[in-house]
Amino acid sequence: MTVITFTVSVLCLLPPAALARWACERACPASCSCTQEKSCSVLCDRSGMAELPREFPCEASAINLDKNSLKFLSERAFGTLPALKTLSLDHNNISFITPGAFKGLGNLVELKIANNDYISYLHTRTFTGLKKLVRLDVSNCNLFNIPDRIFLEQAALKEVRCFENNFRRIPGAFRGMENLTHLYLERNKIEAVAYNSLLGLRGLRYLNLQENLINVIHDGSFQDLLRLENFYFNDNLLTDLPRHAFRGLVRLKMLNLGGNQLTNVSRTWFGDLVELEVLYLDRNQLVNIEEGTFQNLTSLITLHLNSNNLTSLPFPVFQPVYFLARLFLFRNPWACDCSLEWLKQWMESYKLVRDVPCASPSSVAGLDLGEVVFARANGTCVDPGELNLTAAPADVASTTENRFNSLISKLLQQEIREELGNGTESLRNGTLAEAEDGQLSAGVRGQRAPAVLCFVAVWLARCT
Repeated sequence: MTVITFTVSVLCLLPPAALARWACERACPASCSCTQEKSCSVLCDRSGMAELPREFPCEASAINLDKNSLKFLSERAFGTLPALKTLSLDHNNISFITPGAFKGLGNLVELKIANNDYISYLHTRTFTGLKKLVRLDVSNCNLFNIPDRIFLEQAALKEVRCFENNFRRIPGAFRGMENLTHLYLERNKIEAVAYNSLLGLRGLRYLNLQENLINVIHDGSFQDLLRLENFYFNDNLLTDLPRHAFRGLVRLKMLNLGGNQLTNVSRTWFGDLVELEVLYLDRNQLVNIEEGTFQNLTSLITLHLNSNNLTSLPFPVFQPVYFLARLFLFRNPWACDCSLEWLKQWMESYKLVRDVPCASPSSVAGLDLGEVVFARANGTCVDPGELNLTAAPADVASTTENRFNSLISKLLQQEIREELGNGTESLRNGTLAEAEDGQLSAGVRGQRAPAVLCFVAVWLARCT
């Protein structure tokens, strides 16, 4: 049997009723005997439609009604369309969806209702009949909540996009959805994650909670997310986390905690994250990272610590992840003393880190750590702050000698000027004055020499 597939783009230049008749007559046979060999796509986006057509081609596999002026979806709004897989209603003016509006679409896989600013409420039976629904998009609407039992029939649902709404808590509708793999809740107004907010989501691999108002995470909130791989928790209001916040998340590969208000990183947070590859701790207020924090992160490749208040990064804190490929440390007030000598050596050896600006000590402030020279005395590192110099020891000796010679020269010149001032009257008496001046000069030098030597001795003692 020859398989023939009809794919038709309906331009929607006709009135809705005429359009549906035209589509059915032209795109699919008039008998509308729905068979697997025939399908059609109805593309009615940007058509200025204020209401739905009375009929759609029953072989339609995809209907696009984006960017129209639709306001209301009545019960069985689309009739019976057993071949329909995708329905998109983005960017309309829909304010109410009658319960059962999607009845007759039993094979629908993807439903998009995003960017409808007037949808503030969904009935428990809004999605009745959509038993094969896999992807749902209700992002950027005006929803304040989703009824707890709204997805009772949607056992196949895997991806839900709910970002940019007005949720103050994670809707309880998602609890127990074991087949859900992707959940988008970013840019809402969620304030806390309760211990039961995400219960039963054992198949979840992607969770996005960024750009909310979350300041509290209850202990055990993520205990069922055993397959989670990507977790976005950045740009919230967290000041602390439970001791074992991420316990059991052994498959997590990316964790973003940037843009919060964390001041301390606990060694207990990341103990189970053995597969973590990327960790964001940037744009917090970190002043301390506990020793052992990274000891189990054996798969870590990239670590973001930039834009914090870190002054030091002791080697014992960092040692277990010494094999990192990328480390970001810029925009921290680093104290470039001997505790960071290991980091400078690591930077020079692996060429994987740059932009580590020194804020202290004052002798190296403004320099990059890579430009600081650590002197050694008896095999021990000497802080630049103690030397007040960043030069090598040989350069230090040379500089000291030059400063000593300059000081001696100035002192002797001062002595000569004082002698000349005292001998002005004698110079008026000719030859005798010259002889007396010679004796006077010799006498003055003899008397002043011990004072000069004493001063130099004190100066040398101060400089060493």
